[in-house]
Amino acid sequence: MDKYYSYTDFLKAVGQSKKVDEAEKLLNEIYLDLFLNHIQRKHREEQLMVLIDRALDEKDEKAFHLYATELVALNQDASK
Repeated sequence: MDKYYSYTDFLKAVGQSKKVDEAEKLLNEIYLDLFLNHIQRKHREEQLMVLIDRALDEKDEKAFHLYATELVALNQDASK
């Protein structure tokens, strides 16, 4: 995730009865950020697969290794 969300900050926002809207906004922001990151990661994964296929078709070993390495790193980041 690009942003850091503190569980403590969330609990503070929830704990303040007059600031329920603030807690709800924070939670919505967290979910939106997670969703957008997921969409961006999936889109980049699809792009890399196309680029890898093209590199294989063109027998471009350098490009293949570059894109494959990025895809592996992307998948490792996603599994954390």
